[in-house]
Amino acid sequence: MAWVKVGTPPVFQSKLLCLSLFYLFTTLPLSIYVSLSQSQSNRCLFGSQPPLNKSNELFSYPRSYGEHKHALPSSRSDCTSPIHFSEYTEVLEEMRDVYKNLKSNHQNFTNLRYEMGKADSFSGNYSFEFRKSFFNYSHGKEVPCGFSNELPIKHEDKLEMERCTGLVVVSAIFNDHDKVRQPRGLGSKTLNSVCFFMFIDNSTLKTLTFHQILPDNPDQIHTIGAWRIVNLPTEKLPYKNAAMNGVIFKYIIHRLFPNSHFSVWVDAKLQLTVDPLLLVHSLLVKPGADMALSKHPFNIHTMEEAMATVRWRKWGDVEGIRVQMESYCKSGLEPWSPSKLPYPSDVPDTALIIRRHNIPTNLFSCLMFNELEAFNPRDQLAFAFVRDFMNPKININMFEVEVFEHVAIEYRHNLKQQIETGDDSNSKGNTDDQTNIKMSSLQNTQGRSCERYLLKMWGEATD
Repeated sequence: MAWVKVGTPPVFQSKLLCLSLFYLFTTLPLSIYVSLSQSQSNRCLFGSQPPLNKSNELFSYPRSYGEHKHALPSSRSDCTSPIHFSEYTEVLEEMRDVYKNLKSNHQNFTNLRYEMGKADSFSGNYSFEFRKSFFNYSHGKEVPCGFSNELPIKHEDKLEMERCTGLVVVSAIFNDHDKVRQPRGLGSKTLNSVCFFMFIDNSTLKTLTFHQILPDNPDQIHTIGAWRIVNLPTEKLPYKNAAMNGVIFKYIIHRLFPNSHFSVWVDAKLQLTVDPLLLVHSLLVKPGADMALSKHPFNIHTMEEAMATVRWRKWGDVEGIRVQMESYCKSGLEPWSPSKLPYPSDVPDTALIIRRHNIPTNLFSCLMFNELEAFNPRDQLAFAFVRDFMNPKININMFEVEVFEHVAIEYRHNLKQQIETGDDSNSKGNTDDQTNIKMSSLQNTQGRSCERYLLKMWGEATD
């Protein structure tokens, strides 16, 4: 009887081959998982991207400037309410038609009438009851909306701002608090049809000239990539607080750009990664909204945001926040509930605001600005009060946080600069010294007007 000797096949005798197979079978599941995760992370955005202008083609920064340092990671991959982008060429044509219709239909583009004259502050510093009297708008009524003092914008910049029709993208950096970052994902014709304006002060200009990004010539017209830079002398700005100066360009864009039909406000801590024309088309035009912005990632009630503002010391004047919340509660502000639908939250993330310049949105912006000057620039605290009590009502598209994280990259502020200069961006606009303000709890509200609000928010109200 013959014996057959069975040995290891030659293909398995190679140690290198065995290691390769082992590596393949151990990493293949991980690769599949990563691929699925990435495909899920893009579930918020659908549609093809336009022919792109890469950011490094817009402007090349010196390495010392560090415009891409300290990016915050996206923390959410799922998306319950995705958005769809139409083809870029279709969006261009449709937006041109929208502009033509707005110009031909003058009623849709009728602006508000604004109070004129001088006052002791940029927006008049009116009483709470006086500000409330403008919440019910009637045609022809003059509304206070800033510009009670002159804003130090050069004549040639004003002319260029007035020439901006269609869509304008606006940002601002004061006290060198952020970096000038180029938008990404721009279509090949966007720079010719969309205006990009960045407003800065002397401190920011000093840093840009130090890194040789801008020449040291304040009278020269400056551009950095997509952005036209408008320098405002620090000593002539309306407020001592940098955040409050930024609120001017954040909330009354329609007065700065009177001939623009749409605007996109971009906090300087953000870098857009989607063409602004696509954002306006998908988030405003298609759903027929007046304004679009993201829901807050954590808070849903105004009082939650007020408590977080105090807890994390985002604003130093705690007593001022208490007075603000008490004023709103006394005037009827309620915590969010399903009765407020279609508004899904009382607290937005206002780092990215997309607007249609019409009467409801312009009125909302004016009323918001007046509240921010009266109390503080923490705009999330005044948002629900203005939205709920203004008339006519504003149609707001509050999209998911996951969408926000897919259309913009968020970076940390330039905190080192703030520490070195001793600037406290959380101090009140008309107050120089906040060191004597005592931090206290907003939960001590027994017998106050917000007691019912809190009990209802916590589900403990009896009525």
